This record gives sequence, structure tokens and C-alpha cells, in this order.
Amino acid sequence: MAEEEVECPKCPPPGAPGWMGTFADLMSLLMCFFVLLLSFSEMDAMKFKRLAGSMAQAFGVQNQLKVLDPPKGTSIIAQEFSPGRPDPTPINQIYQHTDDLTELSLEVRDAEEYDVEAGEEGLDGGAGENQEVLEKIEAMIKETQEDAKDLATALSEQIAKGEVEVETHGRQIIVRIKEKGSFASGSANLASDYQPLLQEVRDVLSTKEGSILVQGHSDDIPINTARFRSNWELSTSRAVSVAHALFEGQVLNPNRVQVSGFAETRPVDTNETAEGRARNRRVEIIVQQGLGDPVLQQQLEQLKRDDPRAYQQLELENEPTDAFDLRRGDIF
Repeated sequence: MAEEEVECPKCPPPGAPGWMGTFADLMSLLMCFFVLLLSFSEMDAMKFKRLAGSMAQAFGVQNQLKVLDPPKGTSIIAQEFSPGRPDPTPINQIYQHTDDLTELSLEVRDAEEYDVEAGEEGLDGGAGENQEVLEKIEAMIKETQEDAKDLATALSEQIAKGEVEVETHGRQIIVRIKEKGSFASGSANLASDYQPLLQEVRDVLSTKEGSILVQGHSDDIPINTARFRSNWELSTSRAVSVAHALFEGQVLNPNRVQVSGFAETRPVDTNETAEGRARNRRVEIIVQQGLGDPVLQQQLEQLKRDDPRAYQQLELENEPTDAFDLRRGDIF
């Protein structure tokens, strides 16, 4: 006869507790819920830029300095003493024994005629300094082009429709808003469809450095209405309307903005055709970033005198709008 199993009153029942199944199901459902939330989320780059621009205006922006060399330690000797700068001391003497007739023809160079650091005129003494200036300005121009790409990204839809053009000219960014759809004929009231466009421009410009010029332009057909006596008033009023749209939300500092109107004096196309006149009727937002450093400007003037061809390739001259040479590499 088999032994009967003795029941243990304090032993737990075999298997998992009853609440374990419900708890495991709840944890599985929560994990699936959070995985779905993560899969549905996406990063809106433009909203992040607008938020960053608002925060920058509210709390200020800390300048980021590019460190080319690693930091080095200092000592008390380096802080209290500095090495002297050696100066050339050519001896203004003639050692050759010559007659009176040939002595006057000897070339004597002293410190006033020869600059050891700058180099002699006609030699390659200043080529290294000019090359360094060129590299600095080319790096600044690349930064301007990157800022223009940010604007082109924000306005990609309008650029594809042919309503807006973005180009660079040296340290300038030109956002050209065409009349197509932005203003009615003979009117300075900005269309409501262009408000979001200018808000995108405002948010990007608030994070970029440089002064902002809002310029209005028209064709050569005279206008004389109850509101506008000439194309001067019409072009200026359209520029003011665009400026007011940029000021909305108090994101952009008004002290950076200048408004002007040029009527038909600066065309980008011929006024002989309807298509050319349509291109001339526009409002341009020009961001002038400049060089900033006075020392760099003086070096640039020296480069302009020493190498005019290299200076012209930088395209830093503030030429009129009708002198712009639009190239595929400049338009985004």
C-alpha cells in the first residue's frame, strides 16, 4: 500500500501565483505602448530652430570661439616677462676699397629702405600674409553660404514654385521675393499666404549675424494713383510691408533692419518684355554680414592693392543688384 501524501499547510501551492499572469500582461502592454510612441515620434528641425531663436532672443547667445590650438599652460615668468622683439641692425658702412668714381655707384641698404618682416618691394615677402588673409575671408564666405543653405532649406517649397530666389554674393545673402502672388498689381498689401514664408525667414535670420536690408523694386511703367504718386512710393511701401511681417512676434531685433525703395532704378532684367518687368517687380531681403574685424579690413585693403585679381574673386564689393551674375552654384 502506497504511502499517503502528507499535506503541508504552510507550503505555497505549486506553480506561479495567481496575480503573476495579470502583472506580466500589464507590463507587456505598457512596453508595446511606449514602443509605439517612440516609433510615431519625429524631429521637426524648423520648429527646433524657431524655439532656439526665441530662446536666443530671451536669454542671449553665448559666442562660440573656434580653438585652432590646444590650450597651453602659463607660468609666472610668462606673465611678468615677455621676450624682446629683435630688430634688424644692418650696418650702414662700406667695406670695399674703391675709388671715388665707383664709390657713388655702390648700393647701400639700411633699415629705412628694407623691411625684414614685410619684405622688399618686388620680392615675395608679403605673399604669405596675403595668402593668410585670403584663407580667412574664404572661410567666412563659406559660413555665409552655409547660412544661405539654411534659408534655402526653410524656403524650399517656395523656391520650387518660383516665388523666391536665394543667392550669395561674397558676405551677402540675397532673398529675392517676386511679385508673383505676394502683392496685387499696384498694391502694397502683402498677401496672407506669404506670412508663413516671412516667419520662416524671420526665425532663421534671428539666429544669423549681420545687418538686414529690405529693399523694394518696381518696373519702369509709371504709376499715379490716389495712394501712390510714383513707383518710389510703391516700392518703399512694399518694403515696409515686408519689414512689418518680419517684426511680428518680436523675434527679430528692429535695430538690425533698414528699409528702402529704389523704384525702377535697379532692374535685374529688361523692361522691354512682360517677363522681364515681372522679374523687376520684387522685394529683396539682403543680409550683410561683413568682415567685422578692423585689422582684417586693413589687410584686405592691402590685398586689394597687391593682388586685385584675387580681391575681385572674393566678390566683397557692394555692387548694385543689376550687376549680380546669377550662376547655378549661387542659387539654391
